[in-house]
Amino acid sequence: LAAGWGSGALAAWAAFPGGCELVQNTVDCTGRWLSSVPENLRGDTEELLLDDNTIHVLGNVSLLMYHQLRRLSLTKNQLELLEPGAFLGSQGLHVLSLADNLLFTNYSLTAAALSALPALRRLDLAGNRLTEDMVSVLVGNLSSLESLSVARNIIMRLDSSVFTNLTQLLELNLEKNYIFEIDQAFEGLQRLQKLNIAYNYLPCVVEFGLTQLRVLNVSNNVIEWFLALESDDLFELEVLDLSHNHLLFFPVLPRQSKLHTLLLKDNEMSFYQRLPNGTSLANVTVQFLLIDGNSTNVTTVSLWDEICHSNLSSLHLLDMSQNQVWYLPEGFLAQMPSLTHLKLNQNCLETFHLSEGDPLAMLTELDLSQNQLAELGAEVGAGDILPNLQLFNLSTNRLRVLPPEVFTYTRKITTVDLSRNRVDLCPQPAVAGDMESPPCVDIRGVETLTHLSLAGCGLRGLGGHPFQGTSLVYLDLSDNHQALSGNLEWLQDLALTLRVLSLRNTSLSSAALDFSAFDGLVRLDLSGNSLPVFPTSLGALELRRLDLRDNCLTALPVDVARTPLGKSLREVYLSRNPYNCCTLGWWDTLQRVEGLRVPDGPEVTCSYASRRLSPRALPEPVLRSCRWQTADLALLYLVLALPTCLTLLVAFAVVFLVLKEKLLKMVKSRCGVSSSY
Repeated sequence: LAAGWGSGALAAWAAFPGGCELVQNTVDCTGRWLSSVPENLRGDTEELLLDDNTIHVLGNVSLLMYHQLRRLSLTKNQLELLEPGAFLGSQGLHVLSLADNLLFTNYSLTAAALSALPALRRLDLAGNRLTEDMVSVLVGNLSSLESLSVARNIIMRLDSSVFTNLTQLLELNLEKNYIFEIDQAFEGLQRLQKLNIAYNYLPCVVEFGLTQLRVLNVSNNVIEWFLALESDDLFELEVLDLSHNHLLFFPVLPRQSKLHTLLLKDNEMSFYQRLPNGTSLANVTVQFLLIDGNSTNVTTVSLWDEICHSNLSSLHLLDMSQNQVWYLPEGFLAQMPSLTHLKLNQNCLETFHLSEGDPLAMLTELDLSQNQLAELGAEVGAGDILPNLQLFNLSTNRLRVLPPEVFTYTRKITTVDLSRNRVDLCPQPAVAGDMESPPCVDIRGVETLTHLSLAGCGLRGLGGHPFQGTSLVYLDLSDNHQALSGNLEWLQDLALTLRVLSLRNTSLSSAALDFSAFDGLVRLDLSGNSLPVFPTSLGALELRRLDLRDNCLTALPVDVARTPLGKSLREVYLSRNPYNCCTLGWWDTLQRVEGLRVPDGPEVTCSYASRRLSPRALPEPVLRSCRWQTADLALLYLVLALPTCLTLLVAFAVVFLVLKEKLLKMVKSRCGVSSSY
């Protein structure tokens, strides 16, 4: 319904008497604490926004002056009543939003008011505590409706009487109710194209026969099975969302449809032709007993064979993630030659085989992450395998090696995620006594590859030229404690292309790492290491984002803001380092850099006498102590020596004055010279 609001938004808003704002023929009175519709608006107003006010009643004369009104929004008021003549002066109204009000209190009178709108196309009654009977009364005479929302109400059961007269309805939103049963409620809606019943309590969908429907959303219910009507009729269905349910089996889909998007995420699906103990259920069927009043209907289906009777040739997106699938039936993917996106992540797959037998020539994205894959099979040399694949996610499995030259046949591959597998990169040095090198993954020469993630792979001693012939822009090597050998020579083939590099938690402890060759880097993650000082080579880079969290840094260079790094940096993370509270000149400098964000600034602390303090508000005693500690040592020594010298001088003078006469007599007696006193 929101699509109808805000026409003419490109024009400048002007103030309007009564606190409302006017632009062209739209008046916005949102949030003005109005208790009634303003009477001093322009008579040619076509759109009136009265959301977030305190209007209780829409009276018979409330809209009498606005004959040109086409769109009216009264969302989030306290409407309890629309008087029967409320719209007599605005019968040309096309769009009406009454969401989040209290229309359940006087719904019958409100229904009389709505019946005076012969041109109404879109109606929003969401959030009004309406039951199915109330809805039936409210929309009973609105045969012109094309879009209806009764979401967030208390509807529990739908039958054929609720939407009887809505013959022009195209869109129906029933989400977030308490619907547990639907009995032929939509059969009379011959033009219905979009149906949303998400977030309800439907236990199943059986004998689905809405051939005209294009989009069906029944996600977030408790559906255990979905059975389409056994018919050869062509279904117009294009999008089916069954995600977040309790599906036990792959849905029994219409035999003929235009389905291009099938969402089955977060269910309990599996296939049962083969079981882990070696037994077969290829010929086993399941009988569904459907009881409707006094009639009983038994539907018999195979546990998986019904898939073969559904034409899935137009399917582009299949999402079966977060299920219990541990294998795919033979020929399952062969039925989907137009598939471009396949998501099988978070299942129980142990093997996955790529061959010409599964013609996935159009596939651009394949997600097999978070399974139990120990083997990825491929008939290398048999022809092109996944020639259009661009994104390949194999993270969090048990892979140690990939089929040799597998990326040779994926000619458009750009993104590969191998993180959290026990893989190594080629070339690997041969182990003493072995004729062959350890197994490894070879990505050399894959010119199209731009994004590669190898986080947590246990990489050991990267060397040689593992990235030769690639043009990587993004490289993630985090959580590989033995991957780096103290220098970055093995990355030299990426010096001209690399833009994003993550070396998080890779046991870096030397500040001598030279990043100067990677002058194209814009994002660098060095967090979770043991760097004792800031690497000087970073100052020459023009990074936009730098992460230095969780290191052993006591300070940053005071002149960091004057380097190319300081001038280009837009975001820096600095927390969880043991900074010295008495050397925070660099921190004050960074605070003055225009456009620089420190998102974790409140978490940054410094150390002083075993205390952890915030550099934003150091106590005055700490500041004074730090000033003494950082003062010029020569001046400090002079200040300390001066009182000592003065004390000695005074003591000498006192001694001389006290012993002056005795000293003179002693000198005279020894020298024999008389003198007058």
